[in-house]
Amino acid sequence: MTAANPLDAYPQSVRDEVARVRRVVADLHAELPRYELVVWTAGNVSQRVRNADVPDGSADLFVIKPSGVSYDDLTPESMVVCTLDGELLDGDRSPSSDTAAHAYTYQHMPHVGGVVHTHSTYATAWAARGEEIPCVLTMMADEFGGPVPVGPFAIIGDDSIGRGIVETLSGSRSPAVLMKSHGPFTIGADARAAVKAAVMCEEVARTVHISRQLGEPAPIEQAHIDSLYDRYQNVYGK
Repeated sequence: MTAANPLDAYPQSVRDEVARVRRVVADLHAELPRYELVVWTAGNVSQRVRNADVPDGSADLFVIKPSGVSYDDLTPESMVVCTLDGELLDGDRSPSSDTAAHAYTYQHMPHVGGVVHTHSTYATAWAARGEEIPCVLTMMADEFGGPVPVGPFAIIGDDSIGRGIVETLSGSRSPAVLMKSHGPFTIGADARAAVKAAVMCEEVARTVHISRQLGEPAPIEQAHIDSLYDRYQNVYGK
């Protein structure tokens, strides 16, 4: 006798959204190696699935990649579904080893709809130094609203990384945090926005690192940072 699928307990609208988000998340994982943000099976993308029947978000789910699977082998069907407690709800494999960090972030940042983790070379090099990336480029002001901050050192396996992400980004306009000695985590309104933040984080990490080889980069005045951020977030592309 076939075991009941735990997703069957959720409204049809949620089940339909899970199917859609599995496709979205599977497709977005291809962007990580494309932009050289990961090697082997490292890194992960997730997206929240909101349950409109429970407005406080406590019954939301999220879709994330399974642990240890090659990027070439990822399909919508291989994506796993978890509760906001980080428990596997549906899928044939164990969820990513970073699932607890994603779950904690979704639990404590209700506006976040997507989370990404990479080991991109330059951003991770800044994380290894435990040093924030200073806001010395107009594109940083646009995208991050200031420096890319550093989060605390935390061991993988429980919600310690998630706590560090939430504590650091709750007081920052940046959608990216460099977890000390680990690497970048990014957030967004959905997974696509979080992937974009990961791509941009690596780009500014590389550019500012190269600039430092030539001398000390010139800082941007806070008033200009605020103006650039407001324009890009509220006017550009609208």
